Amino acid sequence: MDVSEASFQIIADLLEARTGQHLTESRRWRVNSALAGIFRQHGISNIDQLVCLLAAPPGGPESPDLSQEVVEALLNNETYFFRDKPTFDQLPGEILPELAQRRRDARRLSIWSAGCSTGQEVYSLAMLFTEQAERWQGWTIDILGTDVSHRAINAARSGCYSQFEVQRGLGVTQMLRHFDETPRGWQVRDDVRRMVRFNQHNMLAAFPGRIPFDLVLCRNVLLYFDRSTRGEAFGRLAGAVMPDGFLMLGAGETVVGQTDRFVPTARRASFFEPAAPGAAALRKIA
Repeated sequence: MDVSEASFQIIADLLEARTGQHLTESRRWRVNSALAGIFRQHGISNIDQLVCLLAAPPGGPESPDLSQEVVEALLNNETYFFRDKPTFDQLPGEILPELAQRRRDARRLSIWSAGCSTGQEVYSLAMLFTEQAERWQGWTIDILGTDVSHRAINAARSGCYSQFEVQRGLGVTQMLRHFDETPRGWQVRDDVRRMVRFNQHNMLAAFPGRIPFDLVLCRNVLLYFDRSTRGEAFGRLAGAVMPDGFLMLGAGETVVGQTDRFVPTARRASFFEPAAPGAAALRKIA
């Protein structure tokens, strides 16, 4: 089913207004498949009809949440446990030990996973700490996961995953150590869940809670922003990371040529540090 230019633009504008994500022409092919469930639920035949319903005046026969349903359906919630393992392994191998040294007096670590989707990344982080329980005894570990998707955050808070989901990234030993099998699926155990919390939040908006963080993960989120919005997002991230903290991006992402607020770390792929105050101005002069 073809998507007319006008309807595609209206859908794209809605997604960008609600999330900052840019629906490019390369993603146009998946619009119909992404919205298929909404078509069935509301008895809608095509995108043009959907757009007409979205434009209907308030108080009409359609649910006022239809526009949010559309946004939720278009979001890419692809994630899995210990995603990009070679990159993720740098956390327990190098990054967390370095942060432990820097925070040895306070004995507290605060971590934010921005764009956490259904929570697998957040729980993966918590598992790292429980697997090194003796090393982190006496520490306060606070891991926050946020996502623009209300549906994804609800799934993350439940901490319950299907057999397919727990097998993506987890070995059998880890699965049996950190999950209990229940009639509803595989439930994350309490020792892991106690370290984490989840909130719905658009990373382009002002952060509502305590900042800054020692470590911020924002993986494969910026890919969906245009250059201007990406710059705005880097500004938000820069305000959320401690001056001696770290930002972790996705395996195919970088700050180089994108922002002056962060610089690459030596010999650590996907990890970046806040630029020293005045560094951007010095680079422009040079």
